[in-house]
Amino acid sequence: MITFLAATLTVLFSVTALLALIRLYRGPSLIDRVVAADMLLATMVGAVGAEAAVNRHATTLPVLVALSMLGFVGSVSLVRFAVREDGEA
Repeated sequence: MITFLAATLTVLFSVTALLALIRLYRGPSLIDRVVAADMLLATMVGAVGAEAAVNRHATTLPVLVALSMLGFVGSVSLVRFAVREDGEA
């Protein structure tokens, strides 16, 4: 059962990452590309978390925290940058 779950999660996370990379490459605006990068980062966090759950270890917990903080800071900076651009225009 765990092997089936791991295989299913691998396929789902791979498809999600591929779609995020396509949006990152083709995104018409900067905001589309940043949202795709944030989605890719969230997919990475989910994949690392799923790997830790399937293998029953917590050694990657600091990596999960660091990636989550990076995604949060990136999203907040984008919002601040986008608001300034709209306000100045």
